[in-house]
Amino acid sequence: METETPAYKRIVLKLSGEAMQERGGRDNISPPVVREIAARIKEVNDLGVQTSVVIGGGNIWRGLAASHRGMDRTTADYMGMLATVINALALRSTLERMDVETRVQTAIEMKNVAEPFILGRAIRHLELGRVVIFAAGTGNPYFSTDTTAALRASEIRADVILKATKVDGVYDRDPNTDANAKRYERITFSEALAKRLQVMDSTAFSLCMDNKIPIVVFDVNNPTNIRDAVLGRKVGTLVCDDTTAPENPKQ
Repeated sequence: METETPAYKRIVLKLSGEAMQERGGRDNISPPVVREIAARIKEVNDLGVQTSVVIGGGNIWRGLAASHRGMDRTTADYMGMLATVINALALRSTLERMDVETRVQTAIEMKNVAEPFILGRAIRHLELGRVVIFAAGTGNPYFSTDTTAALRASEIRADVILKATKVDGVYDRDPNTDANAKRYERITFSEALAKRLQVMDSTAFSLCMDNKIPIVVFDVNNPTNIRDAVLGRKVGTLVCDDTTAPENPKQ
């Protein structure tokens, strides 16, 4: 049987906190859902892909939303960073039960819980085949986990950011409100900027564009999408620099 060759050697998988929940469920973290996500990560890691994860905390706490309700923004954002650590620990525990060596590195030091983020150590873990989960955002308020994903991808020199979302790609209009919305299979950074498409927040998008890190935006609920994206198949939307993307993605 022919072995499939990954299109990327080192990836950052960006997950929202809501990815840890069941649809319509009451639990902030659903163990069956986390097991499903962990199984998909293990599948990719088993291909020999150096896999890192950035996870949000919106299933537990949203700092920006709390600040709009009167809470101090800095305090609210730090609370959100702690929420991402909770999600990271849940994912790490599940991965390790599947015999996947995993490390959580946090931007806010908490020695009894996880390692501090140290670039050289993170890269070494990846080279040894361990999954690395980056938690606590950038360690600073006013920055999203999208920005964290873009920053960590730049630092570790990742080949791609895989952004798992609730929709199956980037559209020219909101597909939830407009049945005629068009999904892009591939679009350049400059085109996405000109069309004001909401791929990531502006800080994250600028980092990716400046460092020529392609972004694949896809539906997290399709169980094959992460593997297919890693193998270079057509999944969701590829956002890229003109000179960095593969010309003919696999079918």
